[in-house]
Amino acid sequence: MKKGIKSLQVGHKFKGFMLIKEATKGVTSNGKPFLTLILRDMSGEIEAKLWDAKPGDETIYTAEQIVYVTGDITQFRGKAQLRIYSIRPAQVTDGVQISDFIEKAPVEKEVLYEKIMEAIFEMENPNIQRIIRAFVKEYQDELLTYPAAVSNHHAYMSGLAHHIVNMLHLARELCKLYPDVNRDLLYAGIILHDLAKVKELSGFVTTSYTLEGKLIGHIPMMVEEIGLMAKQLKIEGEEIIVLQHLVLSHHGKLEWGSPRPPLIREAELLHLIDLIDARMNTLNRALEYVEPGEFTEKLFALDNRSFYKPNI
Repeated sequence: MKKGIKSLQVGHKFKGFMLIKEATKGVTSNGKPFLTLILRDMSGEIEAKLWDAKPGDETIYTAEQIVYVTGDITQFRGKAQLRIYSIRPAQVTDGVQISDFIEKAPVEKEVLYEKIMEAIFEMENPNIQRIIRAFVKEYQDELLTYPAAVSNHHAYMSGLAHHIVNMLHLARELCKLYPDVNRDLLYAGIILHDLAKVKELSGFVTTSYTLEGKLIGHIPMMVEEIGLMAKQLKIEGEEIIVLQHLVLSHHGKLEWGSPRPPLIREAELLHLIDLIDARMNTLNRALEYVEPGEFTEKLFALDNRSFYKPNI
């Protein structure tokens, strides 16, 4: 079981350095100010409450500020929460830096890039291959460093590329089982489906949604980018519409964020592969921090279910 804030149980005391991901000011029912902080370390994040906040605290304790905290772990609505006893900003002499608190993909980004390029090399359709190469080249730095989400699956540095490579592994095996599947379309959909997260999200330090992310979202942004890239490369044909559909439908349902349901075999498979890898990543990360015979905290991305870790 990994060490860090996520490994602590209710009743455990905590003291150490943490990175503020978010800070929100609130007021209690009796008019006293408090701060809600989202704190993170290499293992994950936890909500913390600073009750009886002093005037000016909201300007001291802000996102991307490293702080030294003491407190204990409580529970609120089924989720762990840190009750703060004391807090102070980190000093230069403390010898800590932001990179100490950034969770990273378990695979080096250079390896992830190689795996993505291998998939592109396997493509046989020249139009699809040119489009995917162009996108990977244009967004290479962001693709290899950005997370795939703010707080759910693959929410860590290089998480986007890690998610894509995992999906490519699944796709490769499924194409062996179902040889009629168009491998080029499936691989292309996997590489493109979340690529606009590099515009939807702010980065990998204290990840939040950008204005474009909040008002438009990664799916419509990517659909538009595919059309623009095709014009730039002077590529015409059904491939463009199909690639746009793969992105447009990869969430599966309107209520899950897809304007259209999958209406192509490869789109249906893309959706299922995406779902498998996202859910398994969420589950695996949660189960890392519980002992056999215990339940995880409630997982929002999995219908607020708590999962049991068998003793077997």
